[in-house]
Amino acid sequence: MKFAVRSRPAPALPGVRGPARIHRRTASLLGRLHVGDVAVLDHLDMDRDTAQALIDAGVVAVVNSGPMVSGRFPNLGPERLVEAGVLVVDNAGPGVFERLKDGTDVRIDAGVLHAGDTLVATGREVTAELVRSEMGRARSGLSAQLESFTHNSTEFLRREQDLLLHGQGVPRTATDMAGRPVVVTVRSHGWQDELRGIKPFVREQRPVLVGVDHGADALAKAGHRPDVVVVSGVDDLPSAAVLRKARDVVVLVERGAPRSATEQLERLGIRPLRFETTATAEDAALLLASAREASLIVGVGMHATLDEFLDRRRAGLASTFLTRLKVGPDLVDASAVPQLYDGAVRPRHLVGALIAGALAVGAAVSVTPVGQQWVDDLSPVVTSSTTDLIDNVRGTLP
Repeated sequence: MKFAVRSRPAPALPGVRGPARIHRRTASLLGRLHVGDVAVLDHLDMDRDTAQALIDAGVVAVVNSGPMVSGRFPNLGPERLVEAGVLVVDNAGPGVFERLKDGTDVRIDAGVLHAGDTLVATGREVTAELVRSEMGRARSGLSAQLESFTHNSTEFLRREQDLLLHGQGVPRTATDMAGRPVVVTVRSHGWQDELRGIKPFVREQRPVLVGVDHGADALAKAGHRPDVVVVSGVDDLPSAAVLRKARDVVVLVERGAPRSATEQLERLGIRPLRFETTATAEDAALLLASAREASLIVGVGMHATLDEFLDRRRAGLASTFLTRLKVGPDLVDASAVPQLYDGAVRPRHLVGALIAGALAVGAAVSVTPVGQQWVDDLSPVVTSSTTDLIDNVRGTLP
């Protein structure tokens, strides 16, 4: 007679699990990510904006075929991922793209990537201590990057001198910006807090709202409808619903680009405005607002600190530097707006207004015949009441 034997479940293997989403280009991968995914990509010197986009997508791990910090400059992406609790593995090697299929359930433990019982790749787990060490070495190599930056700035100014100096080439939007404040939103680190901070300003001043790439989705998520959307290309567009609601959609294209460069937007029923420039989408939005004579430009999610500025890609660094010089007198960071502008009406303001109004009405009525009659009628009553009060006080004295 055989007895049934209860088998014990196999112990859970250590590590982080999730379906792998694979693409060498991070921009193409971001639109396909879901909560719990493992992002497998090839991104040298990941910047903080890209890291924040991965965090917002809800990934549990990031596997980079190359190094997260090459040492050329102190990029902020790895630090942001580690701070957010995302497991980071780099130097996994280019073979990871051949040995792993998109959607495969994977497990990562101690820098080793498994697909079932198969070892797919071995990399290096990026910890907070490792990030601090490599960032320190990267900062020592900034001198070479600054020399390259000087050259790139000269080249960018040569290419874009008509745009920077005279505003030539900026498309004419249906949205009128002349004499109006403009809020340019980039979906970057801290954009939620900055949008909440300028809510009174947006409600009362009704500025033109410009969303840059997925900054348009950020505006919609915060309850606003973007008037203008500026996109850097058609590979990773904001949601179609947001694009259709915008009054103007501006797409950046290379000079002389064929009409096919905007066909994807046209298939969505959108007639985009072409902006031929090599500037980044963020800088193009600032130049657009400046050329259309905005009275004030408020930047949400912009790169304000020196570390963030240096975190930009080399081509974008010159674009950002020269654009800030151009729009500097009109540009205000959104984090400063709550300190400079307070549109809230407090109770003491209402009480003061009511008292001032009552005094003004009383003064106006007192000079009319009716007002004089009221004063004459009240005078005996007031005099009699005052006399009685004085007599009562005297009677109480010893």
